[in-house]
Amino acid sequence: MIQKKLFIPALAIVFLFQSAIFAQTYSVQPVPFNKVKINDNFWAPRLESHAHTTLQTCIAQTEDSTERINNFAKAAGSMEGKHKGIYFDDSDVYKAMEGIAYSLVNNPNPEYELLLDRWIDLIANSQQADGYLNTFYTLNEPENRWTDMGKHEMYCGGHMIEAAIAYHRATGKTVFLNVAINFADHLIATFGPDKRHWVPGHEEIELALVKLYHETDEIKYLDFAHWLLEERGKGIGIGGAWSYEEYWLDYVQNDAPVSEITDIKGHAVRAMYLFTGMADVAAEKELPQYVEALERVWEDVVYRNMYVTGGIGSTRTNEGFTEDYDLPNKTAYCETCASIGMVLWNNRMNLFSKDAKYVDVMERSLYNGVLPGISLRGDLFFYVNPLESDGDHHRQQWYGCACCPSNVARFIPSIGNYIYLAGEEDIFVNLFIGNNAEIELGNTTVNLVQKTNYPWDGKVELEVNPHTPSEFTMNIRIPEWCNDFDISVKGDDLDYSDPVDGYVSIRRIWKTGDKIKLNMLMPVVLVAADPKVKENIGKRAIQRGPIVYCLEQADQKEINLDNVSVSSSASFKTKKAKGDLSGMTIIESKDAGEKLTFIPYFSWDNRKAGKMKVWIDYAE
Repeated sequence: MIQKKLFIPALAIVFLFQSAIFAQTYSVQPVPFNKVKINDNFWAPRLESHAHTTLQTCIAQTEDSTERINNFAKAAGSMEGKHKGIYFDDSDVYKAMEGIAYSLVNNPNPEYELLLDRWIDLIANSQQADGYLNTFYTLNEPENRWTDMGKHEMYCGGHMIEAAIAYHRATGKTVFLNVAINFADHLIATFGPDKRHWVPGHEEIELALVKLYHETDEIKYLDFAHWLLEERGKGIGIGGAWSYEEYWLDYVQNDAPVSEITDIKGHAVRAMYLFTGMADVAAEKELPQYVEALERVWEDVVYRNMYVTGGIGSTRTNEGFTEDYDLPNKTAYCETCASIGMVLWNNRMNLFSKDAKYVDVMERSLYNGVLPGISLRGDLFFYVNPLESDGDHHRQQWYGCACCPSNVARFIPSIGNYIYLAGEEDIFVNLFIGNNAEIELGNTTVNLVQKTNYPWDGKVELEVNPHTPSEFTMNIRIPEWCNDFDISVKGDDLDYSDPVDGYVSIRRIWKTGDKIKLNMLMPVVLVAADPKVKENIGKRAIQRGPIVYCLEQADQKEINLDNVSVSSSASFKTKKAKGDLSGMTIIESKDAGEKLTFIPYFSWDNRKAGKMKVWIDYAE
């Protein structure tokens, strides 16, 4: 087996890599999920559950249990009455629509398509003649639109644009896309140089506008996204919340120009969308100052403000950050939306740099930050993801502020976007998920078949099938958790003891049927926090492969979780789970006669209610 330095990034654990120097464009692109057919035993069932259970939950809540779709019916003149609900509820409708549209790509469903067409008619009829679209202001305060930067008008509009693009790509229909274009044109007519200033109180519109630029080839949308980013840090503020200037500026990342950002501040989800938008704009324009700022703040987030689960946001007070190394377990916020944002942002950082350290963080957040946000059945959701519980924290079917359920609904079906990157002569294998993919590469198309039982097993087989024999490079990620691995091509072992930027790069003339076999040892690891994390002094977390584990009372019989510990002499063995956790690998430990059972953290609170903890007292 080939050994490499073991590196476990989490919650301010000491990091061993250096900052990358980025190119100024995305020289590689994700292979879109419509070109990736997932067929493994881990993600395929989740996609099936999403297409049926999760989307049905979102539809029922949007149409029957809340006033969300009724607000559009009222604004369209089909119903009487004022807006009901929270002023940004429109965004939940759009995110659910985006998730349904993504599902249609790989799971065509005429009923879902008809449903979306009906919703789109209501949305289109709710749009004002000048392109403005927001049911809260249209129904309640039409004279006050664009008077409060904290009321999420652009945030809702950004999610609408993303949903419209998703539906256009899924069906080719243009009605919804035209609504999005009209709204974006309204923004450009209202705001910008020599017009009105504006700083969105909740970022999102910026990355949506870049998507619209790519969908329409209209550079004005990219330029407007750039202008919005440049508005930050100039003391601009309009609306009631802005009277709390010192608090509010940090909260919405408006305390400094974006190119001067050094530390993570304020609301976690807002920050993730800001950084994602900055990366997308920087990829299209020559903005090295944006890239440098993103590198700086990434180090601050990951080295000093990230949990072992890849979750971020330590306090409920601002749904975000306090001070470095403040990472409480029981009161951890770790909003599901923030973990989705970590995936989006780290994906962009990897596109810039082709450095696998960003995928390592992305994967950590994916398996341990995003997945806990939805139940194994796909019908219940966490908003907050603590690392310890007294047994009183449970998933819910919906929330008054339902950003997390709808965000999960749009994220899960897009998981195929994050598996591969492709350039002219390179394929990057970032995630290990069983699938069959069609990848456009230079002058040929490559059918790539990946077989694996990851994340429970470290064995991966890649069958490379170019349509014509072709020379290109396969870049295989070696995860940070992997200390020992071997890799072979067509049965011949390769000597790659020192992966470059986290990848083993194999360049050759590939022919149909060529196989790469990667075998990564997957031992149980006791993870220690940085000593500056006072909450976890004298404690350890359990990790195997990319999965962080926890203790749940349901498995410990009469043992009080408040009194358990592990030591350096503890023995661990893996075991196949049964019952509700069937298909998963659990870990059993024996230490001084005491037996403990650890389950994947993402799977907790799916059985009998009880205590849970990730960090366990440790005895040398």
